This record gives sequence, C-alpha cells and structure tokens, in this order.
Amino acid sequence: MIEAYDALVLGSGTGGKLIAWHLAAAGRRTAVVERRWIGGSCPNIACMPSKNEISSARVAHLVRSAAAFGWSIEPGSIDMAVVRQRKRDMVAAQVAAHVKNYTESGAELVMGSGHFVAPKTIEVELNDGGTRFLAGDQVFIDVGTHSAIPDLRGLAAVSPLTHIEALELGYLPEHLVVLGGGYVGLELAQAYRRFGSRVTVIERARTLMGREDGDVAAEIQRILSGEGIEFLLGAEIAEVRGKSGVGIDLVVWTESGERTIDGSDILVAAGRSPNTAGIGLNEAGIALDERGYIRVNERLETTAPDVWALGECAGSPQFTHVSEDDFRIVKDNLAGGKRSTRNRLIPYCMFTDPPLAHVGLSEGEAQREGLAVRVAKIPTSAVLRAQAVCEQQGFLKLLVGSDDRILGFTMIGPEAGEVMAVVQMAMLAGMPYSAMSKAILAHPTMAEGLGFLLAGVPTRDGD
Repeated sequence: MIEAYDALVLGSGTGGKLIAWHLAAAGRRTAVVERRWIGGSCPNIACMPSKNEISSARVAHLVRSAAAFGWSIEPGSIDMAVVRQRKRDMVAAQVAAHVKNYTESGAELVMGSGHFVAPKTIEVELNDGGTRFLAGDQVFIDVGTHSAIPDLRGLAAVSPLTHIEALELGYLPEHLVVLGGGYVGLELAQAYRRFGSRVTVIERARTLMGREDGDVAAEIQRILSGEGIEFLLGAEIAEVRGKSGVGIDLVVWTESGERTIDGSDILVAAGRSPNTAGIGLNEAGIALDERGYIRVNERLETTAPDVWALGECAGSPQFTHVSEDDFRIVKDNLAGGKRSTRNRLIPYCMFTDPPLAHVGLSEGEAQREGLAVRVAKIPTSAVLRAQAVCEQQGFLKLLVGSDDRILGFTMIGPEAGEVMAVVQMAMLAGMPYSAMSKAILAHPTMAEGLGFLLAGVPTRDGD
C-alpha cells in the first residue's frame, strides 16, 4: 500500500530538514526518510563534533603553553575517552533538539533506507523491520556525500579511518598518518598533534589546499609544521600494509626517492563522493551529472517534475551554510519567487588554529578571469589585538577591483571568520573600500585590523 504525502524528503541534511519543517508547519503532510543521522552529517559526524574536539585540542595546546602566560602546570596527559564523551554529549543534545523540531513542526521522521521505485515514490526498508511505500506530490532529495577512499593498493584492506571514526577514537594514536592535505585533513591533523600524536600528512599535489593561493597554503603549512606536523607533498603512495589502530606502513614515492612511513593509524581525508548510487534515481527519472551528483538547474530543480535536490548531493559547495541557502532558494521559489544559485557570495572557514577564512575571489581566480585587481596585505602581527593576545601568525589580504569594490578577502588569524563576515557585508552592499575605510572600528579588536588593511590598498593607475 502506498502512503500519500504532500511532500516527501529523502535525507535529513540541513536543506532537507529545513524544507520539511517549513512545509509541515504550513500544514502540508510531510515525511522525511533518514537512514541513520537525524539532522544529517553536520550535527552528528562533521561540523559540530569536529569543532568540539578541535576546541578540546586547543585547550590541550594552551595547557602545554601555560608557562608563556605565567602559569606553572605539571605535565599531564590527555584522556581521549573524556574528549569523546564531551563530543557525544553535545551530539546527543543536538539530536534531541532535532527530534523536538520534528515533533513541533508536524513532519514525520521515518528511520530507514529509502530508494525510488517509481517517479516520486520511495520504498523504505525500516531500521526496526518492515517496509513502507511513500509517495509525495513534491519530492526533495538531500542525501549528502561520503568520504572517498582512493583506489590505492592495500588501502581498503587496512580499514582506514575517515573523519567519522577519527572523531570516535577513545585512544590517542601514536603516529597518525593523514592522506590528504585539504581542509578536513588539516583540521584533524592539528587536533591530534595537539592531543599528543605524531602526525604525518601525505598529499599528492605539490601544495596543500589546492584551491587556495600559494601564499595561503604556504603560511598554513608553515604554522602547522611549527607545531611538529610532518608534510610529504608531491608524494605518490605505492602500497599500504597492516591494520589501522594496530600498525601500518606505507610505501611512498617522493621526488627524493622511495620512502617507507611507519604509523599506528591512518586517516583518509581525500575528498567526497555523492550518496547517489543505489537509491533508484533512474526509476524516478532523475539524471546525474558526469561526476555522479544529481543534475539540477539554478533553481535546484532536477530532471524530474516536482523533484528538487539540495545540498552536497546536488553539487552545491560542501558547506552547511550553503545547504541552508539551498533551502531558502527552494522555499522562496515555491512561494512564487525567482531566486537562483547564480552569483552567490559564499564564505568559508577552515578551523585550524589560527583559522583560515575566505570570501569572494582569490588572486588566482582573479588572474584566471582576467580581472585587474589591487591587492592589500598585512601580517596579522600588525593588528593590535593580535599583539595583545600574543596570537600573531598569519595575514590579512584584500582584493579590490577597478571600481573600488571589494572582490575578495582572505585571513589567517584569530577570529578570522568573524572579521570575514564584516567584509562580506560590505561586499553584499556593494560598498567601495574607501567608504568602508572611514568606519570607526572598536579598539582593540581583530576587526580593527581592517582599517590598517584598507589603508594599504594601492591607488589606481593615473590617480
């Protein structure tokens, strides 16, 4: 028997759960099918739990650095079981808040594995046994992505960690080997180094964080190397042997020759793959793009009528705040609006310490687009707040166009994400940098550094 709904949502990621709560609260009969993570990956296995453990690692780092602040503390050791439980407690509270939202909105949460058997019709194998068939007048897909495991000889057999398992460790790895020099890998590499692990990061490219400008990647590498993390860049892994958690060794080819890396645990942080296989998209008339993501237009409509895809599975930038904006686009358009994904100004942060924050164009992107830009750059040490709190690593960089509008901003330094938000608001308003430079900024704050940065923007040729 097929149960009929006004709205049916497959996957409870950020965009999916928000559209479900919105439609249910508006009186639409709505069901959400979720395989495992109530609320999606962000509150369970990604954004929130990783930042929770990163904050624990920062405390460990500050304790080890206490002498510089005038404190005399006996050397101690980290209890990873306590770190893990602190994270679990936060996750449990987040999940409880999500369950409450389902109840209060009226959206039905169906726990099970769903796959399409016909257009806008899903068969659900319930987690507690049994099967249900659900159909919706409108269908929304938000099934997310998962960690990609590279096809390297022996890698799958060693049972490598992904970010999910790394956040569940109740012990401290003696030597953690991280495959991948991207954002997730670097955040966790620094956290485990600060907990006390020896850490080696292996990246096949010649630089970290391939989308960033060279000076950004170099500064992050310099900071993390200063904390004792070893980097092997431009490295090819020939073979992996052993068992993660027991002992592993990797045969690595580098420019200087073959090398064997011995470790205790291995973490794979080498990109993401969409969760689009095996869910019957063909049966529903929903096409994929060449990378396996659901094909959508700028309104997030799929190739099937009355079916939308949101978040990472639709190829949107892989950030929770983008999935939330996907929800706003779909919600507004359902009400007759004309919003699209074009020209979105998307900020992002990497939560290393100090963090990296970026919005708008990078220098490399501006060059590839043939744009004439003026670049201002100051070291974080020039900001008086950074001097006061003795956190002076990193820099601030601003790109200004020929019309004096701000085109991009990057910062490595304390509270970088909060400072970036100030610049983002100016960019959204189309404010020229000269107008922003007249703002009275509170002293001593990190945002005050924007005044120093803006004062250094080169004049236009001929001015």
